[in-house]
Order: sequence, then C-alpha cells, then structure tokens
Amino acid sequence: MDIPVVTEIIHLFAVAFSVIGSALIIFGGIQAAIGLIRSALERETKEKGRLKRQFTSYIIFGLEFFIAGDVLTTVLDPSIEDLTLLGAIVLIRVILGYFLEKEAVEFDTAV
Repeated sequence: MDIPVVTEIIHLFAVAFSVIGSALIIFGGIQAAIGLIRSALERETKEKGRLKRQFTSYIIFGLEFFIAGDVLTTVLDPSIEDLTLLGAIVLIRVILGYFLEKEAVEFDTAV
C-alpha cells in the first residue's frame, strides 16, 4: 500500500472529525438558542435546565471529536513539539469537559 495514500486518508479523517465536532457544537448551540426563545415566549422555567444539559452534552461530544482529530493529525507527524502540544490540548479539553459535565450534574440536582 502506498504510504502517501494512507497519510492522505488519515488527514481526511482528522479534518472530518474536526468538522463533525464543530457541527455538533453549532447544532447544539442553535438548538439551545431556539429552545430558549421558545421557553421565553411560553414562560417555562423548567425547560431552561433541560436545554442547558442538552447543550452541554453537545459541547462535550464535540470536544471528543476534536481530540480524535488532533490525535490523528499528530500521528501523521509525531515530533516532540507536536506531542507536547497534543498533550496540552487533550488535557485542556478533558478538564473543560469534566467541568462542563460537573456543572451539568450540579445544575440537574439544583433544578
């Protein structure tokens, strides 16, 4: 099998994962915004908590796709700088995901 073809396929998947992650976050944001507008018009306060949890789950899921894309990109050119940068990005995204999930659970118990 030709190595440049494999490299191109891995690069395409990395880009696809980043696009999917972006799409998930954008979709979740649009869905939450529409839900908030409906909730405000109907004056429903319970709906906001569900919307926030749902949007948070889209963000967390999108971050997972970003991490997968970053891992694939680093596999293509694994220099020490790239591995260090990937480690930092993964750490930041994992911490962000953890605190978003924690906030969603705390919000769940408060509502």
